[in-house]
Amino acid sequence: MPTVLLVEDDASLGEQVRAHLEGMGLHVIWWTRGHAVDPAMPPAVDLVVLDLMLPGRSGFEVLSDLRRGSDVPVLVLSARDGSADKVEALKRGADDYMTKPFWPEELVERVRARLRRPVLQRTNRVELGDLAIDFERRQVWVDGAEVHLAPAEYGILEALARRPGAAVTRRWLVANVLDPDREGNERTLDVHVSRLRRKLGTGFVDTVWGIGYRLAGARIDP
Repeated sequence: MPTVLLVEDDASLGEQVRAHLEGMGLHVIWWTRGHAVDPAMPPAVDLVVLDLMLPGRSGFEVLSDLRRGSDVPVLVLSARDGSADKVEALKRGADDYMTKPFWPEELVERVRARLRRPVLQRTNRVELGDLAIDFERRQVWVDGAEVHLAPAEYGILEALARRPGAAVTRRWLVANVLDPDREGNERTLDVHVSRLRRKLGTGFVDTVWGIGYRLAGARIDP
């Protein structure tokens, strides 16, 4: 049974969301305050549904805590509908953003879509058109021909491929892929991405302006 961590301080709305999630057959853990999150905690959680305006610790801070060591999908559910809030949430690593009020049916479908990804991310192979990646062997092919990537280039590609279709922030890639002693800045990251694109060809690595990069349209094999 997948487990969802719901972080919502509104008792009435929280009960409504929990009822819909449990109606999907999910196990729900409900927090009514923002807590400092130990990144070692989320492996038991398959999805986080997160409000931003919380007593204690803000949703932005909770999200930053999670992203220091976890790729657990995060769906932000907030009354804050300004573009600046949405961009900030995405920059901090949110996978999706819904504004309140919302249609319960839409919430259910978005949760269902997000829950498919953690299972898929544990696969050993990703295919995107002519691009194929074998995570176990750390090999990459384009149109059947093997492409030899530098370690940083492969690390960037794997990070994007393990979150197919989702934007991965430049800050996260710098902190988690590049060597902080030699390569830890966003300008160097952009150079690696440019080289990666030249080796792979066009149409694989997209820029998400103001946020980072993503691998678009990946199909993952079990």
